[in-house]
Amino acid sequence: MAEPLVGIIMGSTSDMEAMQPCMKQLEEFGIPYEVKVASAHRKPAEVHAWASGAHERGMRVIIAAAGKAAHLGGVVAAYTPNPVITVPMKTSDLGGLDSLLSMVQMPSGVPVACVAINGAKNAAILAVQMLGTGDEAMRQKIIDFKAAMAEA
Repeated sequence: MAEPLVGIIMGSTSDMEAMQPCMKQLEEFGIPYEVKVASAHRKPAEVHAWASGAHERGMRVIIAAAGKAAHLGGVVAAYTPNPVITVPMKTSDLGGLDSLLSMVQMPSGVPVACVAINGAKNAAILAVQMLGTGDEAMRQKIIDFKAAMAEA
């Protein structure tokens, strides 16, 4: 199997179902990925180890999904030179607004990109667009994808 180019990390196994569209979209693009479940609050050392080694393991973009006090993306961004895309999870308390606000209010110097609440598919598409900035084959995947959407 090819070395993962995208790392997907989520705070809980309960986020797995909402992240399925992300994994499916990456598979449709033929992009190898790695999945990790670790909470920034419950397993901070594990998150640190995974995020700080992602670049050396060949990953070029990281997608981080979390809900409620959704600090996972920011914590990951603090430990990696890779771009981080965050996916706020819909929550029962505030419908995901809590997650969204946690992700978009990052301090200066630790940026993350953020897609819509439960926007897992868009996170995958954005990851491939990022990969395409330096890889013509990846860029072509996005060109073909957009052309197919226009024909549908």
